[in-house]
Amino acid sequence: MNIKEAKEQIKYTIQAYLSKNKYGEYRIPQRKQRPVFLIGAPGIGKTAIIEQICQELGIGFLSYSMTHHTRQSALGLPYISEKEFEGKKYRISEYTMSEIISAIYEKMEKTKLKEGILFLDEINCVSETLAPAMLQFLQYKVFGQHHVPEGWIVVTAGNPPEYNNSVREFDIVTMDRLKVMHAEPDYTVWREYAVDAGIHNAILSYLDMKKQDFYLVQTTVDGKQIVTPRAWEDLSDMIKISEKMNLPVTEIMTEQYIQDHRISRDFAIYYELYNKYKSEYQIEDILSGSWSETLQEHARSARFDERMSLVSILVDNVAADIYLNNRQQNILKGVTKDLSEVKAASLKGISCIEAMTAQIKKSRESFAQQQEKGLLTEEQRERIYDRITLLETYEKVLSKEQNMDFGILETWFRQDTQKFKEEVLRLQSRLEQLFHFIEETYGNENEILVAVSSLTGNKECVDFINQFGCEAYFTHNKELLYFERQQDLEQRIKNIGL
Repeated sequence: MNIKEAKEQIKYTIQAYLSKNKYGEYRIPQRKQRPVFLIGAPGIGKTAIIEQICQELGIGFLSYSMTHHTRQSALGLPYISEKEFEGKKYRISEYTMSEIISAIYEKMEKTKLKEGILFLDEINCVSETLAPAMLQFLQYKVFGQHHVPEGWIVVTAGNPPEYNNSVREFDIVTMDRLKVMHAEPDYTVWREYAVDAGIHNAILSYLDMKKQDFYLVQTTVDGKQIVTPRAWEDLSDMIKISEKMNLPVTEIMTEQYIQDHRISRDFAIYYELYNKYKSEYQIEDILSGSWSETLQEHARSARFDERMSLVSILVDNVAADIYLNNRQQNILKGVTKDLSEVKAASLKGISCIEAMTAQIKKSRESFAQQQEKGLLTEEQRERIYDRITLLETYEKVLSKEQNMDFGILETWFRQDTQKFKEEVLRLQSRLEQLFHFIEETYGNENEILVAVSSLTGNKECVDFINQFGCEAYFTHNKELLYFERQQDLEQRIKNIGL
């Protein structure tokens, strides 16, 4: 299965394990809850999907890399205690609480979340001294003398033996007590995540043309060659920061992340070409509908890879604008609820400025609590922060006005809403011009299919188009679906030998 399917299966498992009967008891008792064992190649996003599941389900998340633990830190330290049996006193060995178990209780105390996932990474690479205790833990969910608290699900992960020489094979008895899942790298699935995560478009454009460069882990005479989704994402972050700071992006930098000489060199060359295309083709002229015949002829005579890059750049520019527009819409929706509470308070005799200040305080406190629990994604954090910032702007407006009536807020909010509506119209036009340019330049060839596919693979763009429309997109999307169905039918016919 791919990492997306693995995420779904693990999420279903967690939901099942946390379900309760009418008496408030877990339907599957902890002792019968098989720990999840996710086996997958390095860097495909195993840790990321577990954290996402916790955020989506609103439960706690605690992660440990087991290669960093000794027997003492995992089990606790031994000490001598005295107990009495049948009238005789005996000295016995007991253990202090495991660092891992105590961390769960600390997490529960800090976040007030009584349920969560204990994620143990690299579980099959533990030290020789820790291995027996680890196997016992997987079977009984106990370290030393202390159990994992009820409501906390054990999820583990590890690499297949071919990727790690330190891997220890689990025996049959242990494997029979685990819920085992195998995840493989899949570019198509990762691309969906990458678009939502804002991976630099130069990387996506490059990998769209060279999917074989997406993942590589092998040992050659030149040493280990490592290219993973994690490497592409980290490189993306570095590129975006470098661009903001006007720092160079060179092969010297790319090979620090993409640890294969050919791929790092090819991408560095493509990145330069990508920026060359951005400057050569007047992107804003195209999207505003004011392109020249000379530019159009240049685009028409370009090589295939250059045409694909141009389409990718055009879609990326529109998608970036749509992202900001969707974000503004979500902010305005949140502010609408805030203002309704401010209005309700003002109708009860509380001054508008006092009600606004109280609402901002309430929003900040809620934000801090959610942050503390670790339930917010980066996108959610930014959205809430921007919403609070807008409320603070309204608060300043109220403090400057002599008449602190709620009508002042309504006026300002209507102005912001009108700006949003005007931006929607601008984006609709840019979408139509994108399709118009491609149709006029290339006709209904591969370029139009690439544009439709890229927009379809972007959730933000699809949401915008479904809400506000784009006639050209719907027309070509039907053609794409028909084309895909036809190809699928042809492939099935080939498979049965007709």
